[in-house]
Amino acid sequence: MASPSRDEILQSLTAVIDPELRENIVELGMVRSVEIAADGSVAVIVSLTTAGCPIRNHFQTAVAKAIKGLGVAQVSVEFDVLSEQEKGALQQKLGRGGTLPTGALAQVSNVVCVGSGKGGVGKSTLTANLAAALAADGKKVGILDADVWGYSIPRMFGLGGDRPPVSPERKIIPLESHGVKIMSIGFFVAEDSAVVWRGPMLHKALTQFLEDVDWGELDFLLVDLPPGTGDVSMTLAQLLPDAKFLLVTTPQPTAQKVARRAAEMAHKVSLDIAGVIENMSGFTTPGGERFQIFGEGGGQELADELDVPLLGKVPLTMPLREQADAGAPLVGTDPDDAAAQAIRQAARGLIALMPVELPMMAAAVAPAPSTASPLEVIPPKPSGLSLPMAG
Repeated sequence: MASPSRDEILQSLTAVIDPELRENIVELGMVRSVEIAADGSVAVIVSLTTAGCPIRNHFQTAVAKAIKGLGVAQVSVEFDVLSEQEKGALQQKLGRGGTLPTGALAQVSNVVCVGSGKGGVGKSTLTANLAAALAADGKKVGILDADVWGYSIPRMFGLGGDRPPVSPERKIIPLESHGVKIMSIGFFVAEDSAVVWRGPMLHKALTQFLEDVDWGELDFLLVDLPPGTGDVSMTLAQLLPDAKFLLVTTPQPTAQKVARRAAEMAHKVSLDIAGVIENMSGFTTPGGERFQIFGEGGGQELADELDVPLLGKVPLTMPLREQADAGAPLVGTDPDDAAAQAIRQAARGLIALMPVELPMMAAAVAPAPSTASPLEVIPPKPSGLSLPMAG
């Protein structure tokens, strides 16, 4: 088979989209060079806006995949950085003033999307307690409550009536509780208000939660996904191409099958699955008698099927539910509880799986101050929602 031409290679690279600038890397002028060797191998140099680009691995994988799709067996992808003049030309081309973004999460080491595929399995409770357990282990942790319709993270951290401040740079500052930085739509709507949005509105709101929030340095950002495999999950996969996926299931076959669909969704949008946590794995009475209310073994079966670790089996305990309602994660209030111990074990497993090393930070390209009001996408009063536009 003849080697593809340079033009054919460039055409294949139009499928590689910069998730931040939302254009393909050829149109953006990020393809510095394409070299085709006599043996048919291809070497490409891609120019990034910053040396510490947090989505570098995304480009590495996507470029190689696009070129190999032309029948090329060996692809080498290297990187350099756009010059100040080239950055200026790119800003002009995009119609942007100021400076190009370095990545809203440039100081975040690991992003973990916590999903279940179905509601009612305790996903948000586990997310809250996992975050608190990671923080207790000395990690810098944040939670993005992406369950726009069923937001519950603020209540679980005792932050129901608070509103986040806005910095002079027009960035929303996450609220903090139990050592965890938290952002949720629940901070911007009246308590118990229904959020009725279509896909485009969800996409804009989630984009702002990432780009207009000053997350700062984090070892872990946990993203609490809504049930199902719809718009929110697809949007976050596009905005966070290097995120990992953590599946929460209960032991019974029904929950396991739905969680398997969530895993299939993760594969389709190229999110790696980090592991599985089995929740509600059993109930032990005060007298020591144990009941497998939801069956047993489902979490291990799912982990084996996906070839990922089972990070923990969290039993049903009354304090786990009580502390969620009280606004204080159980791992902090009663670390000796059986559920708290299992969650701390899962958190340690997550730490072992993921290196906690902050990406390089490039001071040369700082994020441009936003001129728009934070979360301006949220609709006005007629929808039943209200948002204080802090200035």
